[in-house]
Amino acid sequence: MSRIRILRLALAVPGAAMLTIAIAGVTQAHVLKDFGRYSVALGWVVEPTYVGQVNAVQVVVKDRSGTPVTDIADGDLKVVVSIGGQQSAALTLVNKFDEDTGLGIRGDYEATITPTIPGDYTFHLTGKIHAQAVDETATSSDSTFNSAVEATDIQFPNKLPSLTEITTRLDRIDARLTASPSLGASAAAPAPSQGVDLSAALASAQTTASQARDTASSALVVGLLAGLLGVVLGGAALLLVFRRTPRT
Repeated sequence: MSRIRILRLALAVPGAAMLTIAIAGVTQAHVLKDFGRYSVALGWVVEPTYVGQVNAVQVVVKDRSGTPVTDIADGDLKVVVSIGGQQSAALTLVNKFDEDTGLGIRGDYEATITPTIPGDYTFHLTGKIHAQAVDETATSSDSTFNSAVEATDIQFPNKLPSLTEITTRLDRIDARLTASPSLGASAAAPAPSQGVDLSAALASAQTTASQARDTASSALVVGLLAGLLGVVLGGAALLLVFRRTPRT
């Protein structure tokens, strides 16, 4: 065997091993399912999957020869995400590969979603690949894809309260306010009561000012009438005095 062939073999063995490991990793993180002449890999885009972190449901489609299928129209594939008796709307899987720039992964279709509670999530994939119907349901587990976990293990330097803890605390506060109506009224409605008092005081002040203006106007009219009456009476008195005074 020539040295060149030995060198090629030495390089090929580690490369094959790395490829096997990579394929095994993808298999563990996704559910693989065949539909007619197409194969579908279903799972999360980002794993580990953390609560409160933007993620996406990922579907990678290939044909029997392993060639990625890149021409599935947006909306032909949809996924419903559910956990604990709650389910999302039907999310559209969008082609993430850009033919013009070559950016992205061929055959990769994603639907963005942010898990907000820890636990096992279920994906229900429906739609069609060209004329081939697709219907698959898978739940996160050790043999499929990751379950969602809190992000406290990767937070540094301070640990932030999880969304679950925040929700629990808010529920407790709401329960206390509901259980104590007087406390709820005094704690929850100070601003409206203050607003009502202020409005009433403003209205009272406006009414008082209006009454004061009316009173001042009336006093002015009375004063003018009294002054005019005084002038008339004074003139009459002078006239009587002149008439009674004898002429010399």
